[in-house]
Amino acid sequence: MATLNVIRRWALRDQMSIREISRRTGLARNTIKKHLRSEESEPKYPRRVSSSKLDPYAEKLATWLEIEATKSRKQRRTLRQIHTGECLW
Repeated sequence: MATLNVIRRWALRDQMSIREISRRTGLARNTIKKHLRSEESEPKYPRRVSSSKLDPYAEKLATWLEIEATKSRKQRRTLRQIHTGECLW
């Protein structure tokens, strides 16, 4: 977050008060104090791991899309045709 860098620059280099920084950023004064005291440069959030309903079919879909991408425009099948397994030619 670039906000942390801005807060630190205003507080340390520009000697701006915490109240003024709070007013400009819209963050609470306690939050700004916490950021100035912390040694982190940016907050670390754990990446959320969630499965999708399409995960079991991802490889198959990717190969279908690669095959269709190599065909000329008039030979490509629509998504409905791919889904139903129809073939016009």
